Amino acid sequence: MTMPRITMTSVFVDDQEKAHRFYTDVLGFVTKDDIPMGEHRWLTVVSPDDPDGVQLVLEPDEHPAAKPFKAGISADGIPFTVFGVEDVAAEFERLRALGVTFTQEPAPMGPFVTAVLDDTCGNLIQIASPAQP
Repeated sequence: MTMPRITMTSVFVDDQEKAHRFYTDVLGFVTKDDIPMGEHRWLTVVSPDDPDGVQLVLEPDEHPAAKPFKAGISADGIPFTVFGVEDVAAEFERLRALGVTFTQEPAPMGPFVTAVLDDTCGNLIQIASPAQP
């Protein structure tokens, strides 16, 4: 018996094109699927290091519950999701040089180092890497 595995996860975005540019041009993901679906698109990105890995769906935040949810957790400083990186400090410097706004600079959190960035689409995103011994 095989167990379920995560193949896709979503992040609600206020503008798919803006999100696509940010997640590819700035964060470094690559486009997996970009299929027109009426006024929106089925738009997914993946890590260039794992093109057959977990896809991130850039989901329009059109559902009435999505915008208040995003606003509430963002106002409380809660990241919507976490992306693993090799070195948070190095990624923080790379992204900051590209103009990314951070709400939390790199900080040790037990066995991890984390930082939190604004994805320009209504979400806070945490990046994390194992703490160096």
